[in-house]
Amino acid sequence: MKIHPISDVCWVEPATLHANNYNPNKVFTPEMQLLKRSILEDGWTQPIVARTGGEIVDGFHRWTLASTDAEVRAASGDRCPVVYLDGGKSVADQMIATVRHNRARGQHGVLKMGAIVRALLEQGLTPEQIEQRLGMEDEEIERLSDVRSSPEHAGKDSFGKGWVPAGR
Repeated sequence: MKIHPISDVCWVEPATLHANNYNPNKVFTPEMQLLKRSILEDGWTQPIVARTGGEIVDGFHRWTLASTDAEVRAASGDRCPVVYLDGGKSVADQMIATVRHNRARGQHGVLKMGAIVRALLEQGLTPEQIEQRLGMEDEEIERLSDVRSSPEHAGKDSFGKGWVPAGR
């Protein structure tokens, strides 16, 4: 199993790593706050992926928090988990790995997210708790928890005459 980088996670000082100059991924402030909350509440569940020289292949935003956020630094003992890819890979291989890591994460489907929000509400969480813990806005919670938005309710809303074009 030694062929898998995850077999050898190292806890290193963030200063030993550095960003690459080709990462196409951008994480906005609300998602960065959610990432921070994830690390603080769940711990480090994904290591940073780096080349043996310290160039980050995946995990730039986790590294940014490990480098700059006092709470994350304190919770992690001023270290971050890293796995190193084989140093013999070309720059092209590393670029491809970066894109694969970013794109492989997928997207959240609206219907399944609605089911999750409704289940959390049924389990006793308040909308405010869900907003805070999932980094969502109150309108998102309201829309996702509204069962009328599900396909089985499609077309059951009625519209007043104001929605009918003139002359019809």
